[in-house]
Amino acid sequence: MFTTRRWMPFVTRQFQASLHSSKWIGLAAAVGLIAGVGGIAFQVIEQTVFHFATERFAGYSPQEAEGEPRLYEAPVAEFSAAKLLLVLAAGGLVSGVLVYRFAPEAEGHGTDAAIDAFHMKRGYIRPIVPLVKLFASAITIGTSGSGGREGPIAQIGAGFGSYLATALKLPARERRILLAVGMGAGIGAIFRAPLAGALFAAEILYQGSDLESDVIVPAAVASTISYSVFSFWLPEEIRFLPLFGNQLQYRLNSVFELVPLTLLAFILVGVAVIYIKSFYGTHELFKRLPLPKFLKPTVGALLAGLIALGLFQIYGEDFRVLAVLGTGYGTLQDALLNPQNVGIGLLLTVAIFKIATTSATIGSGGSGGVFGPSMVIGGCTGGAVGQAFHYLAPTLAPNPSVYAIVGMAGFFAGAAHAPISTIVMVTELTGDYALLVPTMWVAMICSVLCQRWTLYRKQLPTRLDSPAHRGDLLVDILEGIKVSEVGWLSRKTVAESLQLREILRLLSESKQHYFPVLDSEQRFVGVFSTDDVRSFIFDESLWELANARDIMTTRVVAVSPDDDLNTALRRFTELNLDEMPVLSVGDNSKYLGMLRRRDVIHFYNQKLQQHQAEKTA
Repeated sequence: MFTTRRWMPFVTRQFQASLHSSKWIGLAAAVGLIAGVGGIAFQVIEQTVFHFATERFAGYSPQEAEGEPRLYEAPVAEFSAAKLLLVLAAGGLVSGVLVYRFAPEAEGHGTDAAIDAFHMKRGYIRPIVPLVKLFASAITIGTSGSGGREGPIAQIGAGFGSYLATALKLPARERRILLAVGMGAGIGAIFRAPLAGALFAAEILYQGSDLESDVIVPAAVASTISYSVFSFWLPEEIRFLPLFGNQLQYRLNSVFELVPLTLLAFILVGVAVIYIKSFYGTHELFKRLPLPKFLKPTVGALLAGLIALGLFQIYGEDFRVLAVLGTGYGTLQDALLNPQNVGIGLLLTVAIFKIATTSATIGSGGSGGVFGPSMVIGGCTGGAVGQAFHYLAPTLAPNPSVYAIVGMAGFFAGAAHAPISTIVMVTELTGDYALLVPTMWVAMICSVLCQRWTLYRKQLPTRLDSPAHRGDLLVDILEGIKVSEVGWLSRKTVAESLQLREILRLLSESKQHYFPVLDSEQRFVGVFSTDDVRSFIFDESLWELANARDIMTTRVVAVSPDDDLNTALRRFTELNLDEMPVLSVGDNSKYLGMLRRRDVIHFYNQKLQQHQAEKTA
């Protein structure tokens, strides 16, 4: 029979679940909106700085990716190496002053700072950090510093997510989620890769194969909004054009083509290790440099400029080699579309010296991302290897451009331990999903072989190692173990009619602290402890009158063999007990034994050690 009372709890639960889902959609959409607007602001500031400082003053106007927006027409100006060095130095100086005066957390590539805030700072980022990162990175990249856009945009999105959660007084767990959602939204906007952005937010936090699964759905919502906001700001002709255009149509013709691609994976791993060691080696070197911190990015920018201009002279003033500065996307675009016009030597030069200029620019404390340079390094390395294999075995490597695409994915998948999002991102950047199989093959090999090294040092190995999830893992382990697996102790029971005098004698002969009480039919009726008896010791008049029923408590907290250890531990803490009765399943009057808290903790520690041993094996 239908009654309102019967159905109200169900309706209430559904309504609460709906409200919860609506809350997350609203929060994620707000973060996505700000990330998209932040991406637009970053592009405007960066291109304005680039146009007036690099193009008009220094006369340097490099080729960009086909789908890259351009706000200003390239001016006709004579190139000046000295002016370019001056622009680089000025950019490093302004960036250094901004960062070290207002927000030291904004130094470097930004993504690491957001990862660290997720794990170690309860998801909190100071509100000023994304603003400083926005201007400092736009100035660094706009003055031709070698860096990427993803770090600044990720930190802008993460910073707003953290700020929104703090303003709404959300718990730390939800602040962490919104922080990660902001990272994904920023990536989805700036690279026009919404699916990859959502996966990146969940994957980049850990070195291992763990994903922050709670992040994926809200990050997908935020990334969709940020992508839409950013894309509809672009000129119509490139609004939905992939970053590197849609002319990249390739096919895998034979399974044997995976053989040279496997060799490419090993080469990419070697270059990735060089990149990581060079980047952090340079970072340590600059930390020891006896200069004020705000001046170090200036030195790094000058060093990057000298490297680039030295190569410019060696290559007979070929502007393509200056891809070691700025984003470098123009030369990478050539490696994808016209590899035969670039050549192995130039591609290898850009790849190797892009490592040096990025290490100098960002490792010195300059502000910018490391994802963009990684794409250039990996793509140029892959393009060079592809051309070499095409020359040696044209049937196994019929199209060198394939290696440039796969090189982008494999290199960053290994260096950053983010194979899934990288695979998706590269296909979104190139507009071609036909190379999914070789891209997955190379990316997974690189990811496995690069486990010992990572470009993001704030990543943690697994969720087990993160303060954000230590409590969750404790519950996960305990919930998987039943009381019956731990076992229980056989304790001496006491009849409810036993006199107090006999109980005192029993206490003097036993080390037992808790005593279960049974009635005449051996049914469990209560329990008492030595503490319960203590108040009767000095009143001898009660020794003959009182019995176990008078002393015991009937407000008993107990467990059954089928209860899990999480339930047991929670009940132990309710009354701060050291032991607890174990009663038969379905029959609370049948006493089985006593469960000790220290046995539960010991069993948990054993399981935890076993889990850690399996993880490191």
